[in-house]
Amino acid sequence: MRQDALTSHIPAATTRRIPVDGVELAVEITGHGPAVLLLHGFPHTRAIWRDVVPHLVAAGFRVVVPDLHGLGDSGPAVRGYEAPVLAADLIGLLDVLDVRQAHVAGIDLGVAPAFALAAAFPQRVVTLTLSEGLIGSLPGAEAFLQNGPPWWFGFHRAPGGLAEVVVEHAEERYVRYFLESGSRRGVPEDLTRILVEAYRGRESLTNAFDHYRAMPANAEWISNWAREHTLQMPVLAIGGNVIGEATALQLRPISGTLAQHNLPDSGHITPIDQPGKFAELLVDHARRT
Repeated sequence: MRQDALTSHIPAATTRRIPVDGVELAVEITGHGPAVLLLHGFPHTRAIWRDVVPHLVAAGFRVVVPDLHGLGDSGPAVRGYEAPVLAADLIGLLDVLDVRQAHVAGIDLGVAPAFALAAAFPQRVVTLTLSEGLIGSLPGAEAFLQNGPPWWFGFHRAPGGLAEVVVEHAEERYVRYFLESGSRRGVPEDLTRILVEAYRGRESLTNAFDHYRAMPANAEWISNWAREHTLQMPVLAIGGNVIGEATALQLRPISGTLAQHNLPDSGHITPIDQPGKFAELLVDHARRT
């Protein structure tokens, strides 16, 4: 772990390290009412939700914001980085917090574990919200992938730990590249510094890239699940200006109830560019249940 004492990034939140099946997950909790679980992406930590959470708390929700395995202040996975494994640990986290059901939202790299939560533990997920992430290799993303997947998907999965060898000692430039290209609004400098520090060093980079190395296994698991199942809870897809409607198109054949909303003034990092609108959509989605 990076430090003994955790820094709170979410206003008025309680910050804890919670051991779950051999993994210590760092999490911030605030508010009262029905639970909302928020899952970040790459190169992010739980801090990217800091402007979304106050809106959810004001609307009467209890918000649970963890760092994903191996990222931010959470310890590395001990059973692999496949989405169903991460989902099982997140269920363990909710159990410790005495949360029986939650509205689950994930962006970018957090889409896979959020989807796996809803698919593998449907009785625990009241609604599902996914933003700016692909659902494995399900049909619907052909337009987005017409020129091939983003270059870093293959780079991060390169054998022999090539990506971390190349990026080590250039972490700040690398992280800033994704933040600057992913946001129309611009990521505030204090938040940028938090995210850069979270990805410094070989171990942090390996943990991050291991999430990408799990993508082929995730895609296979999702495809197998989708052959015989559909999502029974209400699903919302929120698109930015990168992946856009591809997430919704992938979800459409496997969702009983699907709502779609694109944020035309947002870049890829929707909780940064449109935190108020993101929260508004999530609250409306939850209240329709």
